[in-house]
Amino acid sequence: MVDLSAVSPAIALGPLDGRYRAVAAPLVNHLSEAALNRARLQVEVEWLIHLTDGGVLPGAPRLSETEKSYLRGVVEDFGAEEIAELGTIEAETRHDVKAVEYLLKRRLAAAAQAPGVVGADGGPTVLPTVSEIVHIFCTSEDINNLSYALTIRAAVEQVWLPAARGLVEDLAAMAHEYADAAMLARTHGQPATPTTLGKELAVLAHRLRRQVRRVEATEYLGKINGATGTFGAHVVSVPGADWQAVGRGFVEHLGLTWNPLTTQIESHDWQAELYSDVARFNRIAHNLATDVWTYISLGYFHQRLSAQGSTGSSTMPHKVNPIRFENGEANLEISCSLLDTLAATLVTSRLQRDLTDSTTQRNVGVALGHSLLAVDNIRRGLAGLDVDRARLEEDLEATWEVLGEPVQQAMRAAAVAGATGMADPYERLKKLTRGKKVTPEAMREFISGLGMPDDVEARLLALTPATYTGLAAELVSHLDD
Repeated sequence: MVDLSAVSPAIALGPLDGRYRAVAAPLVNHLSEAALNRARLQVEVEWLIHLTDGGVLPGAPRLSETEKSYLRGVVEDFGAEEIAELGTIEAETRHDVKAVEYLLKRRLAAAAQAPGVVGADGGPTVLPTVSEIVHIFCTSEDINNLSYALTIRAAVEQVWLPAARGLVEDLAAMAHEYADAAMLARTHGQPATPTTLGKELAVLAHRLRRQVRRVEATEYLGKINGATGTFGAHVVSVPGADWQAVGRGFVEHLGLTWNPLTTQIESHDWQAELYSDVARFNRIAHNLATDVWTYISLGYFHQRLSAQGSTGSSTMPHKVNPIRFENGEANLEISCSLLDTLAATLVTSRLQRDLTDSTTQRNVGVALGHSLLAVDNIRRGLAGLDVDRARLEEDLEATWEVLGEPVQQAMRAAAVAGATGMADPYERLKKLTRGKKVTPEAMREFISGLGMPDDVEARLLALTPATYTGLAAELVSHLDD
C-alpha cells in the first residue's frame, strides 16, 4: 500500500489546507508560520530603525533613507527563497526567533554589495556594522507578541471582517426584501403569533452586526520591555534613555496599543477578548444556519439547483440537501471550540512565563479559518434560496387559533374601557383554541358573540393570521439605524 505521507506534492492533513484551501487561503498571508516569521522580521527591522533614528544608543549611526528602504525591502521581498533559508538556519539554531535574527544579520552583511545603498554621509553603507543592534534588549517574546498582534490584526481586518460584514449585509438585504412576508412564528416549535420572514432575518442580522462592531473595536496590545517586563537590561546598559517612552513609541509606531504592565509576555487578554467576540458571532451565525435549515424543511425556502449543486443524495434523486448550512454549522462548532480554548488558556501563564502560548497561538489561523469557511458556505446557501410565499400563506391560513391572543387582549382592553361581558378572556379563548384546529368561521362566530364595542368587533373580524403581524415589517427598518 502506498504511504500517502510520502507522496509528492505533499498531501494536506487538514481540510483547510486541502479540500477547502481556496476559501481559507487568504489567511495564509497572515497567520501561517511563514507569515509569522515575516512579521518577526518586520519587527526586528523596525526596532533597529527606531533605535538608530531616535539616537537612543550612544555611538549608533543614523541610517540613510536608502538604508532604511533596503531593510524594509528585506521584509517586502520575504518569499519562498527566504522561507527555505530561514528553515535551514532554524535547523541549526533550534530557535525560531533566533533564526530570524540571524537571517537579518546576513542581510546586513550583504548590504555593502546592494546597488544604491549608501550611508547618511553619502559614503559606504553602515549596515554591515550595526549587526549587534539587531535584537538588542529583546527577549523572544518582545518580538513574538508584536508579530502576533500585527498578523492577527491584519487577518481580522483584511480577511475575516470583510467576510463577516458580507454575511450581515446579505442577510440585511434579505430582511428588507421580505419585510412584509407574513410567516407563522414557532415558539417552542409550536404555532405562535405570526411575524414576518424579514423581521426574523433582521433579528439575526442585527445580532451579527453588533458582534462585528465589537470585533472592529478590538484593541491590539503590544510590549517591548525585556525578559520580565522591567526594562532591566535597558536601564543598566543605557541609563540615560527614557525607556518607557522608547518602548511606547515603538509599539505605537507599529499601530498597536502599548501595554505598560506585563511579565515576560504580553498578557494576551486582548486576544481572549477578540476570540470571545468572534465565537459569539459564530454562535449567532450557527443560530442563523439552523433556523434557515428548518425553514427549508418547512418548505418556506426552496433551494435553487444552480446554487446548491445538482446532487442531493446518492440514492434519492429528488433531494436537494441544505448542505451549505450544514457545512456552516459544523465549521462554526469547530471554530468555536478552538476559539474558546484560545480565550480560556491564553490568559494564564505560570508566574512570569510558560511556553504553552507558543503552541496555542499557532492555531489562531485554524480557528479563524473554520469560521471563514462557515461564513462562506452560509453566504452561498443564502444566495441560492427562493421564498415560497404560497407556502407561508398556507401555514397561516391553517392556523387561525393564533388569533386567540389578540382577541383575548382586546377583551381585556375593552373591559378596562368599561365594556361588560368581557370576563375570563384567557379561559374562554383557551377553551376555544387549545389543542384544536380553529376555522375562520368558528373564530369569527366567537368574536361576534362577545358583545364587543362595534369598532373593536369590526377590527377583530377583519383580522386574519396573515395580517396579524403587528409592526414586524416596520421594525426591519431599524437595520438602517
